[in-house]
Amino acid sequence: MEAAMGMYKYVREIWKDPQKELGDIWKKRLLAWKEEPATIRVDKPTRIDRARSLGYKAKQGYLIIRERLLKQRRMRPQMRHPRRSKHMRRKKVLHMSYQWIAEQRVERAYPNCTVLSSYFVGESGTSIWYEVILIDRSHPVIRADPHINWICEKKGRAIRGITTAGRKTNMGK
Repeated sequence: MEAAMGMYKYVREIWKDPQKELGDIWKKRLLAWKEEPATIRVDKPTRIDRARSLGYKAKQGYLIIRERLLKQRRMRPQMRHPRRSKHMRRKKVLHMSYQWIAEQRVERAYPNCTVLSSYFVGESGTSIWYEVILIDRSHPVIRADPHINWICEKKGRAIRGITTAGRKTNMGK
């Protein structure tokens, strides 16, 4: 006999293959996101299951920011003459994941906030989107909450590589 699944588990199942499960909604969503600015504040998380598992709560002081990255911008432009063929290859400039880059860009755009974590929300041929969970360090609700007020003293977590994406990327170094 199969156990009953909660709502978040159904949402997680849909997000395993969103292109197949969501169909036209997925295509329309990506087209709409391409027209938006690269960094945009969102009212609600697109993936509620993932946001909740990373610590998001629907209360004051928590922000969700969707960040769009262009895929090909991490590579150097192709070198021309005079180079020998061994050095003509395009090396990766950044030894960072797209997710870590997205967190850093959002943290620079919102200097009064700190990145809690982030998660993948979509990918097209040229772009990739992440939603970043931000915490407003100076908000009285955050300062009063004993479960999250530890973040009030932490500044620049994404830039220093302390977030989950930053630690995963730094493992190789």
